[in-house]
Amino acid sequence: MKPLIAAFTIALSMIAAPVASPQSMSLAGTWKATEVTLTGPGGGTFTNVANLTLLTARHFARVEVRTDAPRPMIADPAKATADEMRAAWGPFFAEAGTYEISGGELTMRPIVSKNSAAMNGSAFTVYAVTLSGDTLTLTSKRNQAGPLPNPATIKATRIE
Repeated sequence: MKPLIAAFTIALSMIAAPVASPQSMSLAGTWKATEVTLTGPGGGTFTNVANLTLLTARHFARVEVRTDAPRPMIADPAKATADEMRAAWGPFFAEAGTYEISGGELTMRPIVSKNSAAMNGSAFTVYAVTLSGDTLTLTSKRNQAGPLPNPATIKATRIE
């Protein structure tokens, strides 16, 4: 009888545990940000987020637009002014690289990035990570320069 109770207790705890432990967390899939909260000057919570992140077992690729305003259309890039190019491309963000999870933290290391400074081989960002069902929450903590003074929190939903 005791082995049956123990087995039932273990099974129940596995079903009832809503948050995955960092060691068992599988982030593989396609994620769409649903909410981004920025702190510090110009901070706020944004729910109209254009973002897509793809995660495999060890690699990531993500693209996003960091503005609520529509980006201007550039009819002829060869004739566009620097201000027109900045308005169109400045809010666009893209990078891909590797990631690992350890002790409740997700560390992302870009290999390719729109920001060439992130491709120096030593750039990284560390996030506190929680996974509850198909909802992923990331809060930025630090990067290669040290602790982040104005952390951002990203909530995303697994869409595939």
